[in-house]
Amino acid sequence: MANELQNVRNIGIVAHIDAGKTTTTERILFYTGKIHKHGDVHDGNTTTDFMIQERERGITIQSAAISCEWDGHAINIIDTPGHVDFTMEVERSLRVLDGAVCVFCAVGGVQPQSETVWRQADRYNVPRLAFINKMDRMGADFTRVVGELRDKLHAPACPIELPIGKEEGFTGVIDLLEMKAIVYDEATEGKTFTVGEIPAELKDDAELARAELVEKVADVDEDVMESFLENGDLTKEELIPAIRRATVAGAFVPVLCGTSLRDKGVQPLLDAVCRYLPSPNDRPPVPATDLKTEEKVTRKQEDSELLTSLVFKIATDPYVGKLFFVRVYGGILKKGANAYNPRTKKRERIMKIVRLFADDQIEVDELHAGDIGAIVGLKEVTTGDTLCAEMKPCYLERIVAPQPVMFMAIEPKSSADKDKLVESMKALAAEDPTCQFREDEETGQTILSGMGELHLEILVDRLKREFKCAANTGKPMVSYAETVTAPAVTEFTFDRELGGKRHAVTLKIEVKPLERGAGTKVSLARDFVNLVPEKALQQCVQQGLEDGISTGVLARYPMTDLEVNCLGATLVDPEISDEVAFRSAAMMGFREAAEQAKAEFLEPIMKLEITTPPESVGEILGDLNARRGNVQNMDMKGDMQIINARVPLASMFGYSTAIRSLTKGRASYSMETDQFEIAPKNVREEILSK
Repeated sequence: MANELQNVRNIGIVAHIDAGKTTTTERILFYTGKIHKHGDVHDGNTTTDFMIQERERGITIQSAAISCEWDGHAINIIDTPGHVDFTMEVERSLRVLDGAVCVFCAVGGVQPQSETVWRQADRYNVPRLAFINKMDRMGADFTRVVGELRDKLHAPACPIELPIGKEEGFTGVIDLLEMKAIVYDEATEGKTFTVGEIPAELKDDAELARAELVEKVADVDEDVMESFLENGDLTKEELIPAIRRATVAGAFVPVLCGTSLRDKGVQPLLDAVCRYLPSPNDRPPVPATDLKTEEKVTRKQEDSELLTSLVFKIATDPYVGKLFFVRVYGGILKKGANAYNPRTKKRERIMKIVRLFADDQIEVDELHAGDIGAIVGLKEVTTGDTLCAEMKPCYLERIVAPQPVMFMAIEPKSSADKDKLVESMKALAAEDPTCQFREDEETGQTILSGMGELHLEILVDRLKREFKCAANTGKPMVSYAETVTAPAVTEFTFDRELGGKRHAVTLKIEVKPLERGAGTKVSLARDFVNLVPEKALQQCVQQGLEDGISTGVLARYPMTDLEVNCLGATLVDPEISDEVAFRSAAMMGFREAAEQAKAEFLEPIMKLEITTPPESVGEILGDLNARRGNVQNMDMKGDMQIINARVPLASMFGYSTAIRSLTKGRASYSMETDQFEIAPKNVREEILSK
């Protein structure tokens, strides 16, 4: 395995569902010699889709880490899910990766989840390659998809390859740097190929594409501009480092093509990963926060740095227990050493370190800067925790999980299984931050929340199969949220006798709305802190406000998009104004202020893309209107009509059956969460009447 940091590539394979991520990963492992026979998604025998639920459904549910080697480079790959319900897996993978291969279907083009993963990569400034897959499919159109990359994603995309042939006649690619044709031999599963002259009928197209490539590279790289102005062209030796510099800077996205299922175009993709995507030391120093001073600091991605690493995922292995996936940014993580967790302010002993090969592990003694691996045996670590050197502790930015949009009631089959169900759900929640559970105070029911119907279905199935914990479940329901629409300030006095002792204090609470998607912000004003310097009492107020936010004021839904501030306090007596009084006054005072601030329900709105034959458009539009849908735009893609709309999630239950009925099974759709919006009056009344 190549150990030099310059020859390490930490990449993710990301895309819309069914674009071919897992198949592409499988072919990469096959051509790098990591596996000797490739599997196929439809046969349920791929390396990275090892969960039984993945193999049954033919989809990726959990991101899988795997390592291989190509041309002297160590490549650590994370294959991610494409289904919207598992977008958190993509989020936390991109958080720790240095580069990404974005796979696009040559027929479907830029689809809704493609846009989502592209925005996620933008958020973390991850350099990308684009691989247009399925060039052998009927309706494949390389030029159209490149246009969509530029128009829909505003990507600086430029082909470095052209396809030879199309649909069933697709045989290989034209390398625009070498100006050679690469034709693959299907009989050897693409292992052998011939490199020759470009077919005469494609020569002009290749010359034009090469000229465009050279011009775009010169536009974004000053180092080669002078050579371009003098010669009107660039050599391969000039182009490769210039494309690399531009790709690492995010100013250029190389576009390649192929068909992974038919074993064409994957080796040049591997070459491009090694040539153009960054190594860990090509990336800027990692920003962190000093634990003691709260000042911003940076950590270089070098072994000589102090240990700085991030736990980005937790998984349960049936043989070794919990696996804590970790990315080492600085220093060396050593077996037998201690690492410090700034969140818990405790040391963690590193008992065992493994490198990952899907569901298999290889034990190692250490992980270096830039490495991705897993630790076994940590005690109090959660997703997003930093493990660092205790002598100078710092913490990295945590991974933020999206808010669940759906929930269901869940209960054990028998009362004897109640504790086992709770422990099993705790294990699932530790693995997946978008899986949440709570007990409803009024009904006593346990509520399981997730990102959609499929997500909840998978969670319940995992409880049954992995944790041997059968459960009865209710019908999935929409997880509404609550917010405020106006500012309000209230002074609330809590004065009660509990257990023969009086507890009393008055708190001044301010609540005001924030923009949609901003989350919640809880703070204590300086006047309050000066009046109440005791940390324990301040924490009680903080906890009381957070409790009020989590339980809402209208119908027990959690609140969001608001700011709450404790402005001041009136103390009665130190014996009476105790922790119980402060916490209770904070929670009840928040609720009173939130009610005065014109509380409203928020409902999740989904982005919906429907692909349908033109003759079914009328029926679909009528159905969308009945579901409170709002059509954004319509476009033709080949002989199919594309409808983009925004629809409340509450209206989308059973939509797969409805659309099959409306179009005789000829239409398909994909859906992802857009944002939460204030629910209309009739929906509010319906929720309150339940």
